[in-house]
Amino acid sequence: MLSDKMVKLAASAVLTVILARMLGAAELGIFAIVMAWSAFLVPISSMGLNNIVVRRMQQQDCGQQAMTMLYTAVSLRVGLALICSLLAIGLFWLLYPELMTGHTGIAIPMLFILQSFFGLLLFEFYLNFQGTFRSIALTKTIITLCSFTIKLALLLQGFGIASLLWMTAIEFLLVGASQYLLFRRKQKPFSGAAEVWPGFSLSYFRFEQAKMLLKRSSWLWVSGIVSVIYLKIDLVMLGSMAGAEQAGLYAAASRLSELWYVFPATLAARYYPDMLNAFQRSWADYLHKLRYFARIFLLAAFSIAVLMSLVAHWLVPALFGPEFTPAIAVLQIHIWAGCFIFVRYLISQHLVITEQEPLSLLSHGVAAALNVGLNWWLIPIMGIQGAAWATLIAYAYASFFFLLLSATTRRQLWQLLTLKAQPNMHKD
Repeated sequence: MLSDKMVKLAASAVLTVILARMLGAAELGIFAIVMAWSAFLVPISSMGLNNIVVRRMQQQDCGQQAMTMLYTAVSLRVGLALICSLLAIGLFWLLYPELMTGHTGIAIPMLFILQSFFGLLLFEFYLNFQGTFRSIALTKTIITLCSFTIKLALLLQGFGIASLLWMTAIEFLLVGASQYLLFRRKQKPFSGAAEVWPGFSLSYFRFEQAKMLLKRSSWLWVSGIVSVIYLKIDLVMLGSMAGAEQAGLYAAASRLSELWYVFPATLAARYYPDMLNAFQRSWADYLHKLRYFARIFLLAAFSIAVLMSLVAHWLVPALFGPEFTPAIAVLQIHIWAGCFIFVRYLISQHLVITEQEPLSLLSHGVAAALNVGLNWWLIPIMGIQGAAWATLIAYAYASFFFLLLSATTRRQLWQLLTLKAQPNMHKD
């Protein structure tokens, strides 16, 4: 699973560099703007149901109820994603009418529509629950590598940005369809039943289960949408206010900065069981564990920020060309957001463990509003550097400073900072 993430990250980074080299900042900006809009549809297609559905399936009295719950959730995800993709197409047409003409005018709507098949990824989580991991990750990796190879060939043959968007749309379709086919092939009988379930059908949709799932997932769903807004709104607003070329310069710098985020995401998932076990032992053990991991994450992020700030002057032109020189300053600002993002992954785990999920939604919501307001103010004054500063400030609030606004988290933060050292902590 980690290899799959690394392959996707590497392919995306290499494609960004090649796209910038061959087509320039304006075309890179168009691609980045479309993919930022695509990112808004991701939490809609997931609806926060991934873990909730599997957990609720375990609680059902019989396999028939578990099956209808899974198929109901898939129907919800795909159906709502299709509706929202049509809304996204309409909004995109209003904001970027110049991009909705010619070849891109067909490719962009198809990308949004075919992304709805990501709703089928719920079958992947069920297979994970049953112990199937390797074939899923391998399939997704193969699709990523094939898509990357075709995209590279299209660029070398002189095709434009529309061909890349078409290939991305097809990749969305293939990933979703492959997870359903793997489910049909790899699923095991549920809870000791004699036979596996029949194929997916809308006839298994149950309104009562749909209502319950929507109620249970509402916090996670809204939080996911808001978090994407504050993470991606900079590119969207920059493209609308300053044009595709400026968005391309910003996208090049932010791509180099965001490359590093895969490490805290992976490590936080790896260390979550350790934090949970420590929490179950005692509050003191948990605080020691949390501070130990926080030091590691913060030190890693600080080291990366210093290194990238020092090498930005030659790294950006070497990768993207002299046309992208203005992106140097953006990278030197944006890279410091990683110090907050790294720690945020741990804080997110902390909020789940201590059952403070609404605070996560509140922090994301305020950060989204803060990011929009700062971008609206700073982009006309400072251009792409203003967008970088807006992002840094919003990330800082959402990742750390929101802890100071709640009495509970203020007290927990103070306990964490004043905690006495515990011997041999690294051996736990």
